[in-house]
Amino acid sequence: MLHHVELYVSDLTRSQAAWVPLLAHLAYVRTRSWPGGFTLEGPSRPHLTFVQVPAQHAHRPYHRCAAGLNHLAFQVNTRAKVDALRAHCLEAGLPLLYDDRYPFATGPDYYALFVEDPDRMKLEFVAA
Repeated sequence: MLHHVELYVSDLTRSQAAWVPLLAHLAYVRTRSWPGGFTLEGPSRPHLTFVQVPAQHAHRPYHRCAAGLNHLAFQVNTRAKVDALRAHCLEAGLPLLYDDRYPFATGPDYYALFVEDPDRMKLEFVAA
C-alpha cells in the first residue's frame, strides 16, 4: 500500500495557495507545516508532502512528459463534486486542461476534471 507522495515545488507559498483549498474539497487537511514544506492528509492514506525545491535545483522546471511523475489522480464520490472542484479551479485561476471537452475529455464513460498546479503538474479528479 502506498504510504505517501512527496512533491518538490518551485514556490512553496504558491503551492500552498493552490493545493490546500483545492484538496480541502476532498477532506484533506494540513497536518504538518515547517519553513520548508507542509503535509496534507486525507481521510485515508496516502498523504501528500510538499517540499521547497533546493536552490541548486530551482533552474530545472518540472515537465510531466519527461521522466518522472506524469500526474496524480484522485477519486471523487460524485459528479457534482467534480463540478464543484472545477468551479473552485476557475475561481482560483488554476489552468484547466482539456476544458473544451469537459467532463468527458477521455471518453463518454469517464467523468473527470484535469487541472494544472502552479508547477504545471497535472491533477485529475475522477467521479466514482
